[in-house]
This record gives sequence, structure tokens and C-alpha cells, in this order.
Amino acid sequence: MSLKYAVLAALLEGEASGYDLAKIFDVSVSNFWAATPQQLYRELERLAADGLIEARVVPQERRPNKRLFTLTDSGRAGLAAFTTKQPRPIAVRDELMVKVQAADLGDTAAVRTHIEERMTWATGKLARYERVRTHLLQGMTEEEFLRDGERIGPYLTLLRGISLEEENLRWGERALEILDLRTARSGR
Repeated sequence: MSLKYAVLAALLEGEASGYDLAKIFDVSVSNFWAATPQQLYRELERLAADGLIEARVVPQERRPNKRLFTLTDSGRAGLAAFTTKQPRPIAVRDELMVKVQAADLGDTAAVRTHIEERMTWATGKLARYERVRTHLLQGMTEEEFLRDGERIGPYLTLLRGISLEEENLRWGERALEILDLRTARSGR
């Protein structure tokens, strides 16, 4: 999938500046798609040139003018067509897993530290995701939101992000237990 569709999907939430989109990607879209602000700005230019989004300029005092982007009908149609295509299988490329794979050859204490760092990162992401969940629910119970909420897609992707980070924590705890057992047995 290209960044194109992730940006179009983020704009379903409404008009946004490049800065707003960077924040959206950092908080909610990051659980399924990562992009740097520079990548987002380049993609916004391409999408505007292709007629999938349009920009309006909002003058600001003491700051550069702000450009706010919205989906065009063509952008909505393109995103709708994208939803019908068969997704590619998940391809995991995780540097930590390469280090864990080679843990027996190297410094297991360093690998252990890397796993602990990943767990800290996962805990932080879970806290952010819980804040997003609270914002999305807007005082409703989950059942009320699932029944009556305006858009369900952001909530479903949030649930996926939460389960992924919870699994990262479960795996990390188990991996640390095993490394500790191996270290105690070998004396390394």
C-alpha cells in the first residue's frame, strides 16, 4: 500500500493541514502506517496535483499562511475503490527480531535492554491509544459507540493497534523470562 491511501483515509476525519496530518499519523494512524512529516508533505503535493485532494489557503498573522486539505469526490472514489482490492499479507521487518535471532552469538544483556526498551515504547503507545479511545467514545460505552458512532473505521484500527502493543508486551515479558533462565544457566 502506498502512503497515498493512508493520507486519503486520514482526511476522512475532515479538513486538515499538513501539521494536523502529522499529528494524526503520530497518534492514531501510526498503529498501522508510519510516515515522517516530510513524506506527508510530499504526498499531499502529489495528491493535490492528481486532483484527489484540494487545498485552501488560510492567511495567518505572524506566521506563514496555512494550507488546509480536504478530499475531493475523486479522492473519495479512489479510496472507496482501494477498499475493494485484496490486501497484501503483512510483511514484518523488525530490526529487534534480527538482534533476538542472533542473541546467542552476542551480548544478551544488550538484547535484553532492547526488549525492555520496546516494552517501554509499547506501554507508552498503549497509554496514547487509551487517550484516543476515550476521545473517540466521547462519553459513550463501547457498545453505544459501535451501535451509534458516526465512523467505525478509526475505532477498529485503534483496537488493532491496542492488541498489537498488548501482544508486544506479552512477548517481551516471555522473552525476558527465557533470557533470564538462559543467563542463569550459562552464567553469562
